[in-house]
This record gives sequence, structure tokens and C-alpha cells, in this order.
Amino acid sequence: MRTRLLLSRPLIEAIRTSFQPQLSARLLATASSSKDKPNLNVGTIGHIDHGKTTLTAAITHVLSKKGRAKAIKFDEIDKAKEEKKRGITINIAHLGYESDKRKYSHTDCPGHADFIKNMICGTSQMDVAVLVIAATDGVMAQTKEHLVLARQIGVKNIVVFVNKADLVEEEVLDLVEIEARELLSLHGFDGDAVSVVRGSALKALEGVDEACVYDLLSALDKTPQPERIEDGPLLMPVSSKVAITGRGTVVVGTVERGTLKKGDKVELKGEGKVLQTTASDIQVFNKSVKEVKAGDHCGILCRGLKGEYVKRGMWMGHLNSVKMSNAIKGELYLLSEEENGRRLGIRSGFTDKVFSSTWDQVGRFDMEQEMLMPGENVSAKITLLKEMPVREGMPFTLRDGGTKQTIARGIIAEILDSVQIEGYNLKKSTMDEK
Repeated sequence: MRTRLLLSRPLIEAIRTSFQPQLSARLLATASSSKDKPNLNVGTIGHIDHGKTTLTAAITHVLSKKGRAKAIKFDEIDKAKEEKKRGITINIAHLGYESDKRKYSHTDCPGHADFIKNMICGTSQMDVAVLVIAATDGVMAQTKEHLVLARQIGVKNIVVFVNKADLVEEEVLDLVEIEARELLSLHGFDGDAVSVVRGSALKALEGVDEACVYDLLSALDKTPQPERIEDGPLLMPVSSKVAITGRGTVVVGTVERGTLKKGDKVELKGEGKVLQTTASDIQVFNKSVKEVKAGDHCGILCRGLKGEYVKRGMWMGHLNSVKMSNAIKGELYLLSEEENGRRLGIRSGFTDKVFSSTWDQVGRFDMEQEMLMPGENVSAKITLLKEMPVREGMPFTLRDGGTKQTIARGIIAEILDSVQIEGYNLKKSTMDEK
């Protein structure tokens, strides 16, 4: 089943309202006191029902008492119809808060295995991940999978939050912490140096014990500030959109590179399309700003742009700054069975879904050898069904369409000239080219 990254109904209405013309003067007048603070992109990851969404709600409620966040109810984060019915987070929610040191753009990521692809799009924008582990369960299957994905996509910093600490003995908490540190070390993180915070997200949300939220914020403040490339042309992968009647479309995403100023001419590229428009307004958490820089999570009002033309996975950039192709050379590594990968190898010509940045696309892999076995790597030409925004050095992930299992990871080595795809037939198109 194909899923899409959606915004919650309250958030959609908030975005629509905040971009109305009559409110622009008021929004401009209420400039954020935190405008000079650096922004850090944070996300919660971990197994289903371990308390990621409860922790997200608790952070906003506790910090709202000091004017550092807007309190968000649990059911506004846990929002979609499927989630209401099943009580789980499928789509990704974005919200903001701040400390004395930083602003934080927070992503609540889904934990359900069927919707890991949305989690991939979420982690692609994270500077630091909060790994939530319930003390009552310890490390579970999706805990490991989320860590694998986070590592593949380039998340370098992890903070562990051991949730439901009030329900177990101290000795159990010690064991869970040891297990978490060993797991992090196994997946390439510095498990010994990682900050581990113990607490109860539910108790914090209820106002009974809020200390763990401040401990978590202190741990986040200690993580190193990532390097931002503010010079050069703009690059912002689009994670979602909201249509504004009579004004255009708001595209939402995190600026990966460069600086965007209000009134700049921009273009959106992806799925074979090139859309040119003007950034007529820029907002960061419902406050209009004159510019945004690398690392800022924002909404950009694109003048006159119809919502149906904009897709998640497109990239926004200054004119002629985004490269797009459906043919690339890449280095591919097939995960071994010990790495939760495949038991069997794959043949040249293998076709499956490729995930990179905020986009996903069907791709065919023509390898330099006939067979690739688990634990091996190979160079391959990758042909995508549609032209997508790409850059050299960009990582990608391969997931099995049947099992929803991460089976490979890779990196784009070279961008080739696009090839013509006739009738969605990748095999015929690659054969014709040969």
C-alpha cells in the first residue's frame, strides 16, 4: 500500500490561516525572540508503543509553561484516521520548541513497520535522533531497524530516552541502558559516550514529574552543532505541501544548503517536472521571516503555484541550481543476513523501490557483475522510472517491496544523462540504450 507524508488537519488549518494576507502585518510584528539562535533538527525514533508521541507531547507541554513551545495535544500529533483507529503514528508530525541555547525543529516519526518509508523521509532531515526505548520491553525489532536506517541516512548523533522508568526496578533500568549502549556501538555509534535519560513521558505530560524533559533538553543542548552550508545556491527537499486558495501553495521542508530570501525566484524539480515560481512569503513555525538558511525547517508560500503540481520528493532551489536525472551510477552494498538483510543474492537487472532524500522511485540496477551476494558491494548503473533531483555523494536505501525489509544501501557516484522510458518499461529502455 502506498502512503504519503501528510500534515494533520489542525496544522493544515494553522498554515492556511497564518498565510492569509490580513495577518501578515501582525505576524511580521511578532518577530521571534529566538531568531538569532541556531536551529537543530530533532526526531524521535524507536519501536511502536514505546512512547515517542507521548514524549513529543510532553516536551511541548512542559516547555509551554516557560513560553518556549506551544503545547500540542497527543491526539493532534497522533492524527490520521488510521492512527485514530489503531492508536499509532503513521505520518510524520513537525513542531518546534527552544532552550536557552537553541531552537529545535522536532519530528515525531512513525514506528509501524508498514510505514517505515515515511520514517526514512523524516530521518533524512535529522541532525540528532532521540531513540525512545520502553523500560518495560527493552530493545525490540523496530528499535534496531530504526537505528540501521538512521545510520544509513547519515544521522550522526543519538540521545537515548528510557521511557516508562516508573514501572520497573532500578536494576532493570541499568540492564536496558547497557543493552542500548551495546546496540548503538554495534551500529557504528559511540555507545559509551551517548547520553541516556531515564524518565516517564506520561508522568511529564501529566505534570507529575517534569525533570526528565529538562534532562533530555540538556542532553540535546550538548550535542554538537552541525556544519551548515549557507553560501551557494538554495537546496530544500520538499516533505509536504498545503494549498492556499487564491495565493498559491506552501511547500514545507528543511533547507539543506544556501539561503532563501523573501521575493526570490525559485524552481521546484522532480518527477520529470520543472516548476518556476516566487517565494512570496516565508514562515518558521507560523512566524513570517525575511530569510531562512541551511538547517531551518520552514514553509515557503509559492506564488500562483497549483497544489496538484507539487509532490513530496521535489527539491526547491534557485533557478538552474538543482540537477535532475533518471540515470545515475552508484555504489551498492547488499546487507547481510546478520545485518537484517537478505539471505539470498540479487541478479543484475534487479528492480525495486529506491529511497533517497524525501523521494522514492522505482529503479532498475544493472550491475557490473551478474550476481551480488549479501555482504558484498558492487558498482551499478541505476535507471529510475522518472527524473528525480540528485547530487553526487547522496546516499540512498533499497527496500524489498514485499517484505518491507531494508536490503541494501548505496551512494550516488556519478550523474548520467537522462534516458527515455517508454511505457514504464525500465527493462526495455535500458536494453534499447545498450
